Amino acid sequence: MAHAPDASAAAPADALGEFELIARHFQRPAARAVLGVGDDCALLQPVAGQQWAVSTDMLVEGRHFLAGTDPRRLGHKALAVNLSDLAAMGAQPHAFLLALALPAADPAWLREFAAGLFALADEHGIELVGGDTTRGPLNLCLTVLGLVPAGAALRRDAARAGDELWVSGVPGEARLALGHLRGEWALEPAALEPVLARLERPTPRVALGLALRGIAHAAIDVSDGLLGDLGHVLRASGVGAEVLADALPRGRVLAEQPEARRRACQLAGGDDYELLFTAPAARRAQVLDAAAGCGVQVSRIGSMGGEPGLRLLDAAGRSIDTGFPSFDHFATP
Repeated sequence: MAHAPDASAAAPADALGEFELIARHFQRPAARAVLGVGDDCALLQPVAGQQWAVSTDMLVEGRHFLAGTDPRRLGHKALAVNLSDLAAMGAQPHAFLLALALPAADPAWLREFAAGLFALADEHGIELVGGDTTRGPLNLCLTVLGLVPAGAALRRDAARAGDELWVSGVPGEARLALGHLRGEWALEPAALEPVLARLERPTPRVALGLALRGIAHAAIDVSDGLLGDLGHVLRASGVGAEVLADALPRGRVLAEQPEARRRACQLAGGDDYELLFTAPAARRAQVLDAAAGCGVQVSRIGSMGGEPGLRLLDAAGRSIDTGFPSFDHFATP
């Protein structure tokens, strides 16, 4: 987690230096790595019969989270969104790297951020093995590494016609909270609290992803909107889908919203980090057993067909306009 000298203005005398910052807040004894934080590279031991699953996600203040977000929750979310990618592949978390740009080395902020980060890391048995720090606008970039038996990964290109379409949890709650924070609508405090937790402290469905290996065909995590992410699966697999909009699960807060708002949050809202996956109809009982074993709610929301394209239907079987835009970093304001 070393890096070249910073050419910017000197830091205040009472600020942490880069290497003290790393040692105090991010350096821990290596548990599984041959060599972890503190050298030019981490050293990891290859595992026979396993493939590495590797993913990187960046969180930028003002784009992925609001200024002033609680640092402990931010530490949790920074790792959670990356673990969600491993979950979508059915991979077991193994190690991660952190590249961190900070406007200032604030010890109190760093302490809380690291606490949230490592609490989730310890929960999933994943260790920090390296990265980088620098001065700049607040920006968090994590790379996660997981292990999956060769040939067992859940891939976007593996959906088949005749598969049933499932989703975990309650998609749309995070977008509902974000709309309140943006002033698009107002939620009462009792309604805001549970959905804000879904936005700021998402639950990566790692256990479910592992349990679905050998049962599900394809999977993706819902990060940019359910229909938009489903579109990636359809294109990669060369299949179509029929989605039952009113089969999507609704928590109490979503159920109280006007229909148009609820549908927009559930079908186009991002930041849910739930798993959207396909599995053969003959394995429905196995899907339900796998989810129950993980303590995760799953809902059957449609099916995959051989004809390309997406059909969105209401409870009466009537077609609904599919023009729900997903999040795009360069097209979305």
